[in-house]
Amino acid sequence: LTGCSSRVNQFAFYPDTQNIIPAEKLPSGVDEIFITTEDNVRLQAYYLKNPSSERMLIFFHGNAGNICHRISDIINLKKCGINVLAISYRGYGKSSGTPSEKGLYNDGAAALDYAMQTLGYSVENIIIFGRSIGPTVAVHISQHKDLAGLILITPLTSAKAQAKAQGLGFLSFLAGNAFDNLSKISHIKCPLLVIHGTDDRVLSFSMGKEIFDHALGEKQLVIIEGAGHNNLSQVDSEKYWGSIAEFIRKANRLKVIS
Repeated sequence: LTGCSSRVNQFAFYPDTQNIIPAEKLPSGVDEIFITTEDNVRLQAYYLKNPSSERMLIFFHGNAGNICHRISDIINLKKCGINVLAISYRGYGKSSGTPSEKGLYNDGAAALDYAMQTLGYSVENIIIFGRSIGPTVAVHISQHKDLAGLILITPLTSAKAQAKAQGLGFLSFLAGNAFDNLSKISHIKCPLLVIHGTDDRVLSFSMGKEIFDHALGEKQLVIIEGAGHNNLSQVDSEKYWGSIAEFIRKANRLKVIS
């Protein structure tokens, strides 16, 4: 079983530990911090404070690169009217450790705990955001929680389904229940926003639609016609950022539950 997990992890993660922005060269308003997980891994993170909002958005990036490559995205999220906390997974950027499915879930739990225990945000004031492989972390830590919202960008249904879609029959067998978003999405209690492009050749649009269909609560599906996996905001910036901003604005307007 350990060997199977190692093989899945080999195909799932493409970390970059070389292309890193020094803390002193970060844009104004982007503060570098470090978070320690329950299993003693040190995670690099960025904290962007927006004094106009009492809400926090926790950002989980895709499977390649590191958080340094997502600075423009997290700055745009802050401009949507919310505080932002974004982490580099274990083994990515300046974070210690080695990436794995279980490890990513620990990273996600540590980010949520930090937002609540150290930064002082209540669970009802937190939105979780995941893109590509990020939704696996986002969905996992959002189960059974009264969050302000959950945003999933180009989510996958499961590692097994993705292996089959890419013709990797042997990996489909090895994948087992890895990254099984589909079985977890029905445990989401908070408002949900799913965004996917119709021409996604990495994680097909049908996956995002299936995740959306299996969600049980308040939900919205935003379809960006002609967009692939990495160019959603380029194909239709107004629709992409507009739907995210409106989702955040709606969360900000809701009464805070004490």
